[in-house]
Amino acid sequence: MSTPQRILIVGPSWVGDMVMAQSLFIELRHRHPGAVIDVLAPAWSRPLLARMPQVNQAIDLPLAHREVGLGKRYRLGRKLAEQRYDQAILLPNSFKSALVPLFAGIPLRTGWRGEKRGWVLNDCRDLDKQALPLMVQRFVALALPADTVLPTDLPDPLPVPQLQVKREQARQVCEQFALPPDQRLLMLCPGAEFGDAKRWPCEHYAEVARDHINKGWHVVLMGSAKDQAVTGEIAALAGSDACHDLAGKTSLDQAIDVLSQATAVVSNDSGLMHIAAALHRPLVAVYGSTSADFTPPLSDQVAILNTDIDCRPCFQRECPLQHKRCLTELEPSRVIKALERLSASIIVGDMQPCVS
Repeated sequence: MSTPQRILIVGPSWVGDMVMAQSLFIELRHRHPGAVIDVLAPAWSRPLLARMPQVNQAIDLPLAHREVGLGKRYRLGRKLAEQRYDQAILLPNSFKSALVPLFAGIPLRTGWRGEKRGWVLNDCRDLDKQALPLMVQRFVALALPADTVLPTDLPDPLPVPQLQVKREQARQVCEQFALPPDQRLLMLCPGAEFGDAKRWPCEHYAEVARDHINKGWHVVLMGSAKDQAVTGEIAALAGSDACHDLAGKTSLDQAIDVLSQATAVVSNDSGLMHIAAALHRPLVAVYGSTSADFTPPLSDQVAILNTDIDCRPCFQRECPLQHKRCLTELEPSRVIKALERLSASIIVGDMQPCVS
């Protein structure tokens, strides 16, 4: 019996990108059924990677964002050399992300050309951005042989992320946060780590919340501690005990479990949006300064909404024109109607979270 192929993935640094990376893991396991896939990534990503059955283990990258840490990378690489990986696949395009696989002596080091790192990678590929416009396509393409004709040889359809959920654990987490059982739950994700130019206005979120509370739903506000000012304002505007503000109260692991119980989700372009999509919850995704043409939520139960003003997408963290019309002019009524259409189209039992 041959030894299973051992693959080290150098993972991305953002929640949404890590969710989309599961498409690569799925494709690798399809092409190499016996492969052992380990992921080197920031420690925060462990709860996500634990929900991906294709991943053997998560290996913490003990460096701050943008830290070069040459000595740390060398020591980690020498330690990982003991694992005798056959291949490393690099998802970030930075030079420093290629150093640990080099120091680990991994014989095949695969990635897209970037930051003059061609001499560090021995399977360095030239990216045709027009042929592969989506980030998920670029991830999955790295599972293919270097001489593959792209994009025609990509799997069609592309594998989509599917985070696993344990039913009893999710129930206990919802109980811990006093979320009512057997109620329709609208989960709102109004934060955006990238910047204010991706945040739909609080008053718009509040109008959607009030509409659904009046219809008998409960509303759950999700986000990190950084989003508490935003979620607090929405909760105040909603003005109801049926609005539950969980921003900053859940770990990432708990947030995944809570989102898995959503009847529907409304989100900015954010990490939580991609998590909701990977849980296959009915989702309305609101886009402002960014575009779904690069990083769309990967699910069938999605409505993508944006305005068509000339200046979007600008991909800026803050509105350079200081008006945010791409978001302010996206009326709450459009989101409410999109939620109604999603609810009407859902088949009971269709696209449920992967539960055990």
